[in-house]
Amino acid sequence: MNETLSRLADTGVVAVLRGVAADQLIEITEALREGGVTAVEITADTPDVADLLGEVAGSFGDEVVVGTGTVLDSETARTTLMAGAEFVVSPSLHEDVIETCNRYGVVTAPGVMTPTEAIRGYEAGADFVKVFPAKTVGPGHLGAMKGPLGQIPMMPTGGVGPDNAADYIDAGAFAVGAGGALVDYEAAARGEYEAITETAREFTRVVEEARDD
Repeated sequence: MNETLSRLADTGVVAVLRGVAADQLIEITEALREGGVTAVEITADTPDVADLLGEVAGSFGDEVVVGTGTVLDSETARTTLMAGAEFVVSPSLHEDVIETCNRYGVVTAPGVMTPTEAIRGYEAGADFVKVFPAKTVGPGHLGAMKGPLGQIPMMPTGGVGPDNAADYIDAGAFAVGAGGALVDYEAAARGEYEAITETAREFTRVVEEARDD
């Protein structure tokens, strides 16, 4: 397994940061790291995303694996991976994004909903697939896809929280992606970063326990 993919699997939880304020980024990332979440995905529609990627990579080094999400085209993929993104995620299937990431040896995942999309993305060279939006279909759908497509690592994102993360792990997910259920931006604005750490700790505990069952 690719080293970056292994690191995503090890943490089990990928934090999706959308529109994060530059002056809160390092503190939020540190709060997540302290809670055991060591994978951070900064969405490409975040202002100055290239600078933010570089800031996280420079501040945490190997302690945090940093990637970019909401990548819709090859130009954005190349810009963000050149800025330091170690993995690239899309909400939908874009074969040009996969091709660009393969060219530079960067882990990539398209967003999929059906078995046809999953196998198409994997055959195009994706390292894993993002089942999105997961809340629309639930853990049963992911589990049903894993039946015939057990060779494809799957990460549900969208509506995943501490209350259902274990269900997705039980269904066969190698990791889960979480945004608002994991990162409380209002708490961050108040400087209450320990709240984010506690939620991260709960997320990782749930995932670890589900894996041990």
